[in-house]
Amino acid sequence: MPLVRHVLHVTVTAGLLAALSVPASAEGRGDGREGGRGIERETLPAGDGWAAADGGTTGGAAADDAHVLTVHDRAGLVRALDGGSDAPKIIRVVGTIDANTDDRGRRLDCDDYAADGYDLRKYLAAYDPRAWGGAKPSGPQEEARRASARRQAERVELFVGSNTTLVGIGSGAVLKGASLKVENADNVIIRNLEFRDAYDCFPVWQPNTGGLGDWKSAYDNLWLRGATHVWIDHITASDAGRPDAAEPTYFGRNYLRHDGLLDITNGSDLITVEWSRFADHDKAMLIGNSDTATGDSGKLRVTLHHNEFSSVVQRAPRVRFGQVHVYNNRYVVPQDAHDHRYFLGISTESRVRAENNAFTTPGHIEAADLVKSWNGSALHATGTLFNGFPVDLVALNNSYNSGSERDLTSDVGWAPTLHGPIDTAERADREVARGAGAGRLPAPADRTATPSTH
Repeated sequence: MPLVRHVLHVTVTAGLLAALSVPASAEGRGDGREGGRGIERETLPAGDGWAAADGGTTGGAAADDAHVLTVHDRAGLVRALDGGSDAPKIIRVVGTIDANTDDRGRRLDCDDYAADGYDLRKYLAAYDPRAWGGAKPSGPQEEARRASARRQAERVELFVGSNTTLVGIGSGAVLKGASLKVENADNVIIRNLEFRDAYDCFPVWQPNTGGLGDWKSAYDNLWLRGATHVWIDHITASDAGRPDAAEPTYFGRNYLRHDGLLDITNGSDLITVEWSRFADHDKAMLIGNSDTATGDSGKLRVTLHHNEFSSVVQRAPRVRFGQVHVYNNRYVVPQDAHDHRYFLGISTESRVRAENNAFTTPGHIEAADLVKSWNGSALHATGTLFNGFPVDLVALNNSYNSGSERDLTSDVGWAPTLHGPIDTAERADREVARGAGAGRLPAPADRTATPSTH
């Protein structure tokens, strides 16, 4: 992979290099070099997206040796996270960690979490809209569902504190069934990890008196909530073989077991997401949690570059309020997909700049289907490639939007400065196909460039 495509600044001291000869223990000091890579103390390069602003993002690079920990199971990961403490720490993940396990490592399934007589058949009978109506569920079965959901949440929700680097070692580091939360934390790095199947055993029915209602699941694979200075690099997030499309339909709506792959909400700010792969999912990425969350105004500054969105139905991303730079990303819809809705969601007061992105879709999806606006007003989109041909996303949206949608203007009121040279969409498409996702970090010799040369 070319040197210019991966721009990392390595901050390894001579003392650390000496320590790198020590073998990793189950939860002790780690060498950071399995797979030929020493990445644990690397920090975000200057100028690499919004997370490089206002002091940059260094994660746990300042951790002392006692806070460089290697983990192999859920219990070890929980201890290393230290309750989301702010102490500088580096957590090295080796192998697959299943969040749905007890403290002895025994696998837990949905029946293990069920509490107070919860039974899906009884739940469906109790809240069938034909008899229950449009009120929110209440009563014994909803109380039992909540109790059951709390038991699962205690297992699968894992909290990351400030000044933390969480990094996968080698090509097979996986967090399975976990919902990783970076909540009200600052200065976090998450790299080279695969996130699989944040599966909710107990979705809730949400009636809607004006429509069909919907099933709501609880867990994102990764959720940034009030988080600042976060660098996400070379992760993979997916439903990993358990797509919601394969779930049954209840009350005329798909029984959703997954929420987002990566959500960035509640005033999160200064985020860079790069060289990552989001796949096989419905709602991929939400930036900004609601149209009325005015506290998000002036925040939600996010850079998305060199990521792949493959077989996702929508939200890649959907943006409210944020100044979001979306450049050199790759979007792919497989030939047999029939549930695609859109990629770029332009919502309330969002200010998205989309530059040199490549989209590949089957013939039944048109270029006008790439963008969807909900009360949005602006989108700057240039250099877009659609099935090998240049297109103007703003003009297409304005030509084909419904009568209830306003036209978008190309003036978003800002211009990004924190980025390297932006490749053509054609080149980015090739590079991202080869290099995005967990286990695809370049060799150490290719991680020495600065942003000004990439």
